[in-house]
Amino acid sequence: MTEDEVIAEFRAADALLEGHFILSSGLRSPRYLQCARVLMNPARAARLADALAARIPAEIRDRLDAVVSPAMGGVIAGHEMGRALGLDAMFVERPTGTFELRRGFALAPGAKVLMMEDVVTTGLSSREAIRAIEAAGGVVIAAASLVDRSNGKVDLGVPFFPLIRLDVPSYAADALPPELAAIPAIKPGSRAAA
Repeated sequence: MTEDEVIAEFRAADALLEGHFILSSGLRSPRYLQCARVLMNPARAARLADALAARIPAEIRDRLDAVVSPAMGGVIAGHEMGRALGLDAMFVERPTGTFELRRGFALAPGAKVLMMEDVVTTGLSSREAIRAIEAAGGVVIAAASLVDRSNGKVDLGVPFFPLIRLDVPSYAADALPPELAAIPAIKPGSRAAA
């Protein structure tokens, strides 16, 4: 799947938004990819996960035991990646503010894990999820996401495989360009802004 084909999937789902958005990191952006919209169609979600799974090198894919994603945004993406790779998919969540495995999910000691996200911007949630997976006994050997919004700058400490890289500027709330400052800001994601 080419980058244009991936963007076409987002457009077809009305998931590529234009405006003034507050990201989970607290940064502001003129574009937002609403992964929940693109993933709400199971056939579309399957196409995207299959395309991403094919980009993960075989030497990594063949070693994986499980896929773990952070709740809330990564749950569907992680489930679809588990299906595409033929692996169990679990998620970590924050019942008390810190990611942890719950709901009877468990990793065998030393289990090789792919940490799967929907969108990575600063990598904060991804690194928190990786720490929780390691605390639960897993070994994260790679990370993946549908979208890398970091402009290629994120370092998760493991090989990282995004389906697409979307180079969209993001700004601190006190450093907005005038055209963005003139538009009311909205928070479309699942997590309160930092």
